[in-house]
Amino acid sequence: MGFKIKEAREKENLSQAELARKSGVSQNLIARLESGSLTNTTTDTLFKISKALNVKVEQIFFTDDV
Repeated sequence: MGFKIKEAREKENLSQAELARKSGVSQNLIARLESGSLTNTTTDTLFKISKALNVKVEQIFFTDDV
């Protein structure tokens, strides 16, 4: 999931700090998700990040093989 967040963030030309401000999710949490050191988070966080990145939750948080 983390690599998809980073990919979508970079596509929107946002830094982690900008995504944090836009989503209301801490930069530390975003960094941990992107690095893979955190693999679980709340549904609320998933929706905040996907909305800030202008993508559907499914595009970031689910793989095609699920």
